Amino acid sequence: MLRGARIAGWGKYAPERILTNHDIERMVDTSDEWIVSRTGIRERRIVADHEGTASMALAAAREALCCAGVEGSSVELIIVATVSPDYQFPAVACLLQAALGARAGAFDLQAGCSGFVYGLVTGYQFIQSGLYRRVLVVGADTLSRVLDWTDRSTCVLFGDGAGAIYLEATEGAGDFVTVALGSEGQNPAALYMDGVGRPKTGCADSDNGADLVSMAGLPALCEPARYVKMEGREVFRFASRVLTDSVRQVVDAAGWTLDQVGVIIPHQANLRIIQSASKTLGVPIGKFFVNVDRFGNTSNGSVPVALCEAVEAGAIRPGSRVVLASFGAGLTWAATAVTWGSGARG
Repeated sequence: MLRGARIAGWGKYAPERILTNHDIERMVDTSDEWIVSRTGIRERRIVADHEGTASMALAAAREALCCAGVEGSSVELIIVATVSPDYQFPAVACLLQAALGARAGAFDLQAGCSGFVYGLVTGYQFIQSGLYRRVLVVGADTLSRVLDWTDRSTCVLFGDGAGAIYLEATEGAGDFVTVALGSEGQNPAALYMDGVGRPKTGCADSDNGADLVSMAGLPALCEPARYVKMEGREVFRFASRVLTDSVRQVVDAAGWTLDQVGVIIPHQANLRIIQSASKTLGVPIGKFFVNVDRFGNTSNGSVPVALCEAVEAGAIRPGSRVVLASFGAGLTWAATAVTWGSGARG
């Protein structure tokens, strides 16, 4: 019998503290007008001292499970997409597993800001394979703690947040229709941050994989990047192209037309990227759900938070054809076409 996956629950979490553009004006040489005109962002949420990626992930997960009417103990697999875990190890997913009281497999997934859609597709595949019936997928990031708050090119862009989707097995095809994943690893320096395992030198004379850092054009360890580093123009060009291409790819593969799509939930990185995709695709900007003005770029929290808000606003209803599309460091992209609420409980 054909097995699919249905989106049975959803939840989000945003910290209480709001950091406005006017607040940032007092921190770096910028202005509200400059930020809004270039990004569409007006404010973002910032974690309190007692909060972190795991605590936000837990709050979003509990809301998603409550929405589905299930206990955390019933979850069989937990996937957390993040680029800012509380610890290098253990995984945020393991902290979540313990807090929820689940007897579950648990792992973190890292694919830049595309990670949540990668994780959602991974969870769907675990269900489709028959290995699990109940999977929790969370996207959460605390980017405020890895920003250089003297660098106006990055500190104005990002915020903190988390979102979660609970998936259940269904009889039949389920909610997921098509998927597109991709990467262009030739330009990792466009968006990066140092990790603990990088070589101490470029190792350009090596014949093995140790020279990957220098080959990629990433800086030597003598110039460590403890904070997010980004080439804004490079990322903008990449994101504008792959957001358009990935939406078109999954819509075509689903056998839909763009007119038949009810809502597009894009990664909330920059309003101008979304506007560019709208123009290129010939789709009204109103078909794109946008909340970047209130949250900024929350990385892996971006798509699920926007998805939850779209449902709350009534923009997504049973039967709606929805496209989720994201892009991020790597450089990576991911998209999926979903028929909302099409799967019956299995």
